[in-house]
Amino acid sequence: MQYGAAAEQAWYMPAMPVAATVEETAAQCVKRLASESAVVVFSVSSCCMCHAVKRLFCGMGVHPMVHELDLDPRGRELERALAGLLGAGPATAPVVPVVFIGGRLVGAMDRVMAAHINGSLVPLLKEAGALWL
Repeated sequence: MQYGAAAEQAWYMPAMPVAATVEETAAQCVKRLASESAVVVFSVSSCCMCHAVKRLFCGMGVHPMVHELDLDPRGRELERALAGLLGAGPATAPVVPVVFIGGRLVGAMDRVMAAHINGSLVPLLKEAGALWL
């Protein structure tokens, strides 16, 4: 079995670090990145919950675009913007993973798993064009 960066790249599409213009705020950057692919996951590479959500999508045949915030120079700013979208305060626990499907915010791990369990995740993925079956 492979371990490390080579194995990670085999089952999801890592995004390149954000190259934003000076005028683009973190919230605008999140919105832009969220609309660039059918499924977008904002993640931290060492987070077990992030790993689980990426594996969930890949197990379904969906290959999300993943933005690893810990590898991005603007990662802290983007994480604060994501916390604002989720309604989390600045003193709360980390907000990742945060999932967007079809450019729309689905939420953190609890919302994604709830959608998976109640059967609403697959229709969302089909509507976004991430899943064809």
